[in-house]
Formats: sequence, structure tokens, C-alpha cells
Amino acid sequence: MEKEKIFIGLVQTTASENPKDNLYRQMGLIREASEKGAHIVCLQELFNTPYFCVDYNEEYFNWAEPVNGDLVQSLSELAKELGIVIIAPFFEKRAKGVYHNSLVVIDADGSVLGSYRKTHIPDDPGFYEKYYFTPGDEDSGFKVFDTRFGKIGTLICWDQWYPEAARITALKGADILFYPTAIGTLSSEGKKEQKEYQDAWEIIQRSHAIANGCFVASVNRVGKESGSKFWGGSFIAGPFGQVLAKAGNKEEILITEIDLGAIEKHRKTWPFFRDRRIDLYKPILKRVDD
Repeated sequence: MEKEKIFIGLVQTTASENPKDNLYRQMGLIREASEKGAHIVCLQELFNTPYFCVDYNEEYFNWAEPVNGDLVQSLSELAKELGIVIIAPFFEKRAKGVYHNSLVVIDADGSVLGSYRKTHIPDDPGFYEKYYFTPGDEDSGFKVFDTRFGKIGTLICWDQWYPEAARITALKGADILFYPTAIGTLSSEGKKEQKEYQDAWEIIQRSHAIANGCFVASVNRVGKESGSKFWGGSFIAGPFGQVLAKAGNKEEILITEIDLGAIEKHRKTWPFFRDRRIDLYKPILKRVDD
């Protein structure tokens, strides 16, 4: 039965080039988060590898594995042992030549509730994701998972800049939007750019919390990897965009209690869903309304 007050755990770390070592280390951190009270633990984007999309390298495809592989099996056993929900983002091999930036949601009994495949795929200097990832399709599109500790929606990194993704997921019933992330600055960019980028990254996600009257939990990685510097700053925002907890720029397990009962209270006061004019929104289905 769904609890009103639950604890969320975000695991903000670095990663080595050894996927197995990363998996075992993160399993230890998940266990630590559980010992600190977390009911739902979310890992960062591509948690068991470095963020490898900084260049084009065919060898990195060897890091991908299927949804029914050893990684998911290991985490399923851990979730069942600890009685917690685990959100695990990883590099998925769906078929020969078809790879995704994906995640799985594992319920507290160890069952895999399903997967989500990143919908919006960037292609920028230092973030050459279109080379590696096929975007999610209708079969894997915006989803909500009914877990032991609440209904959660899952989106990944670049998805966080799109209000449409947050809205649809919230309309499907998500109480919490989780955004596992790998975002930072390039070596050519300075402190000014980092502050501007980080502020915008946080503001856009807090705005999703406000517009949809739900909680938002975003977990980012930290450290330097191949010319990129990841700023951390993982945070959890309440239904009116208030920052309930925020991590620094070092490795950290962020644990925060949230009250799911606050969602209905907020939506009664700010009934954005009630006042939507869905009869006027057809232009949103066009690339440009010209």
C-alpha cells in the first residue's frame, strides 16, 4: 500500500571504465542509502560506465547489455533483499545495431516493472549521443510505474528540457518525476558558463514541479571525465518548485523525506490541470506553427 511519507535517495558519484566495478560499488552505495532510510533509490544516467559520448568510439558498444542481463538481475536481487525501489539507468543493447540510453524500474519485491528509453537525444560537442543511441519510440514512450512507494515517472537527462515530456508523464499519474542525468561543462568553458548552465538546468526542472504540482528528483554525476566536468548538484524539489534538498559537487548520497499528500493540497490551491485549455493546444503538435 502506498505510503504518504517516503524517503528518496539519489546516488551522485563518479565512474571508472570498468562496468563491473562500477556496478558493485553502486550496489554498496544503494545499500548505504537503504540503511539511511531510502525507500526509492535513483542512480545517475549510464551509472555503470563513464559518460562515453564525448567522442566516437565503436568499442563503447561493448559496454551495452540487454534488459534481462546480469546488471538488472543483480539489482533485482538487491531490491528484493532491501525491500526498496531501484531506478537504474544503463546502456541497453536491444538488438544487433540497436542501442538505447535506458533505465529499468525495479519494485521492492525485486520485480522489474518495466523500462524507459530516452526520448530526446542530443548531438552537441562533448555529447555525441545520436551516434550511440536510438531514441525511444511509442512502445517505450512516457511511462509511469506504480511502485510499492508511489507512482513514479522516469525521464533521462536531455528529456528534462522539454515541458511536454514532464506534462505527459504527470498526466499519466506520476507523483514524482525522476531525471537521472549526466550534465556538465567542457574544458573550454569557465565558471561563468557553468553557473549559467547549472542555474538553467535547475530552474527548468523546478518549473516542471510547479507546472505539474508534483515532486521532481534529479541526480547528476560528478568529477572530470575525458574533458568534461560534471557539476553534481543533485536535488529534490517539492510541488511548488521549492528545493527540499541539494547535493554539492562531490560524491554524495542525498536522502530526503517527501510527503506525497502535499500533491493534492497543492493542486487544490493551484489547479493548473483543471484550467488547461486542451481545445487550444493543437499547434504544439507542429514542429513550427508557420
